[in-house]
Amino acid sequence: MVEGVETAAGQRTGAPGSGGRRTRPGTGQFDSLGLYLADARLEASVLGLLEAVEADLRSSVASADPLVTEAARHLVEAGGKRFRPLLVALGAQFGDPAGPQVVPAAVVMELTHLATLYHDDVMDEASVRRGAPSANSRWTNSVAILVGDYLFARAADIAADLGTEAVRLQARTFARLVHGQIAETVGPRAGDDPVQHYLRVIAEKTGSLIATSARFGGMFGGAPAAHVEALAGYGETIGLAFQLSDDLLDISSESVQSGKTPGTDLREGVPTLPVLYALASDDADAASVRLREVLATGPLTDDDLHAEALGLLRESPALKRARETVRSYAEEAREQLSPLPEGPARRALESLCDFVADRTS
Repeated sequence: MVEGVETAAGQRTGAPGSGGRRTRPGTGQFDSLGLYLADARLEASVLGLLEAVEADLRSSVASADPLVTEAARHLVEAGGKRFRPLLVALGAQFGDPAGPQVVPAAVVMELTHLATLYHDDVMDEASVRRGAPSANSRWTNSVAILVGDYLFARAADIAADLGTEAVRLQARTFARLVHGQIAETVGPRAGDDPVQHYLRVIAEKTGSLIATSARFGGMFGGAPAAHVEALAGYGETIGLAFQLSDDLLDISSESVQSGKTPGTDLREGVPTLPVLYALASDDADAASVRLREVLATGPLTDDDLHAEALGLLRESPALKRARETVRSYAEEAREQLSPLPEGPARRALESLCDFVADRTS
């Protein structure tokens, strides 16, 4: 999933030519997304929407049971990029961003995302999330699962106030999330191409919710139907591009850039795009052959093997091919914006394409 550590609240240098734009507390995550808000009115609108979302998130997870409230607010208060509400806010700019249903739609998307994180941490046996103890480690697996269920229920409750189409879309998105998780858990079936299987998993687990977020923004902002469809297509593709670029950063970056120790996925045996490309290659040079041998052993818990694989991957044709794949998705996302009118909101969405293509170069 597109997930990571939030930057320091209220600190921002701005993109080149932006005049070092200043943000309000809680919006420093724009830096880590490469978002370029060149227009003061657009920035004010987006920040205002996100502030309203933040307040509604905290109130929407409150429960009569103090334990449920505390556990449900655990990840809300840990922060995060709020990428999905951001896509809602940007999508709404193609209609009326002040529409009364825009903020609730963004809350539905973020609650759905947060619910999946509670469940993911149980499945992954994770001990830390967003720099804080995960809910399953602080409480129990059972509590984490049930709190995730509670957040899904709260999202559905809020979606009901948005109308039957919102409920239908949220339910279908949830179904895609579940299918993606099942596909990831089961792995490729006999005859499946592992690379295509992996791309389908990302589309279902990550792209689906980001697509619906962008769709909700246009839809509840009252944008024309053609613009809503363009936003949804863009959301799915940019979501894929971001997740794939995270795969590359796990290999190519230092920890200060990626937010985690380089090669974490290798150590845990998580198949990512560069690894799958390396395993599928038939390159006969000594480095490629050795890389396939090491990767075929599974999780690289041995420090020497891990260091060797990481070094080989960083110099491999597989990493170059994976970079080209990320750039192709970023360009596809840009092309999907073509039906949208020119202006600051479209340029902001395009800046995400630029960022995702450049961050792994």
